[in-house]
Amino acid sequence: MQVSLETNPKLPSKPMALPDNLEPDNPLWQFALTFWQHSPAQETCLALQNEGWSVTRILCAGWLALKGRAYTGIDDATVTEWRDRVTGSLRAIRTSVPKAQASYNALRTNLAGLELESERIELALAWRTLTAPNPEQSNMYERNNLIRPNLAAAAPASGTTVKTTQLLGTLCDILIAFPQGDTQP
Repeated sequence: MQVSLETNPKLPSKPMALPDNLEPDNPLWQFALTFWQHSPAQETCLALQNEGWSVTRILCAGWLALKGRAYTGIDDATVTEWRDRVTGSLRAIRTSVPKAQASYNALRTNLAGLELESERIELALAWRTLTAPNPEQSNMYERNNLIRPNLAAAAPASGTTVKTTQLLGTLCDILIAFPQGDTQP
């Protein structure tokens, strides 16, 4: 029996060029972990993800607002490539595995873990570009005024809908109430 291994034409054949000194355990990741423990934040982010939003872009936008900095919505090419090639691929594979059949639970769990690690690397790549020197300290007024425009800048190309506008309002309220000490870089 002869086995033929075909390559998937959708997947690039060359590995990505990534920095050697990536810092996965950075302040943006720590913010993401703390923010994600807030159940309404988690539910809202996942609802936006189901509407085509990137949770990592939402996290970047929120973290920057809490730091008193604007989010342009323009990602570094490496971040975008990683999100498309790795995180998106893992998510697509995970969501294609049936939930209802217990025999696939271990596979789904392992894929979810890989997807989370991929998001951690994605945030580390983003953090490298988001941490340009910013000598100005933020204050509560600045951060609260940046939350809504930053989240709007994280919108996918398709923009916002009535549903996503409501979800963004929920996220704004969560971020406004977020303790300032938990966002220090």
